Amino acid sequence: MIRSCSLLTRHKLKTQPRGTHTFKRQYTMSSTIKFLGQKEAQQFDKDLMGPYGFAIEQLMELAGLSVAAAVAKSYSKSSKVLVVAGPGNNGGDGLVAARHLLLFGFEPSIYYPKPTEKPLFQGLVTQCKTMGIKFLDENPNVKSLDEDYNVILDSIFGFSFSGEVRAPFDVVIENLKKTKTPIASVDIPSGWDVEKGNSNEGFEPDLLVSLTAPKLCAKNFKGKHYVGGRFVPRDLEEKYQLNLPQYEGAEQCVQI
Repeated sequence: MIRSCSLLTRHKLKTQPRGTHTFKRQYTMSSTIKFLGQKEAQQFDKDLMGPYGFAIEQLMELAGLSVAAAVAKSYSKSSKVLVVAGPGNNGGDGLVAARHLLLFGFEPSIYYPKPTEKPLFQGLVTQCKTMGIKFLDENPNVKSLDEDYNVILDSIFGFSFSGEVRAPFDVVIENLKKTKTPIASVDIPSGWDVEKGNSNEGFEPDLLVSLTAPKLCAKNFKGKHYVGGRFVPRDLEEKYQLNLPQYEGAEQCVQI
């Protein structure tokens, strides 16, 4: 669930200082940005929430904001967005993103078939409901996905997922395979192997928003690809040799 885009400008590749450091760094498409494996991504999260003092609520808020910003850069305002949220932290990112998308001028709805009783997630649901965001009671069929929505935000499974997809998400993902509506995935396209990629003939998203750093599954991804999570301490970035792209101005995500 590692995790942050201004809507005003597009990213330009150039050097600029970051934080209080005086050195500059150039990022280009040929730069060796790090793709994290599953265990490494999990350890990175532990480091953030351990010695670096980040809280899960903070990381989730920054993640959802960056996802919403990348969606806003990629699709027209007033678009109807269906957020499909899973039971874990990736689903929480989607709930946060839905709230920000509403504030950005989109029309989000949420399908959250397996809610948790954890206070953090209950709070996210309450926030969305009090802002008037609709929660669906039933899984939309393919016809509904094609006709009722302009974008689908896939926030079902994150980098901790492994094994087979079980109910109710097996049917959800089968419908995502068949829909013609563009899909934006949060960190990992749901159903993909975190390291091997789309080895199970899953759906191909139109947009992928990698959180903090891309995962190995994204190495051969051909769609539009953003990285978000502009809060990584410099020494932690260097420890993992992430070689992250530069963010311009107040941007919270960057296209790679």
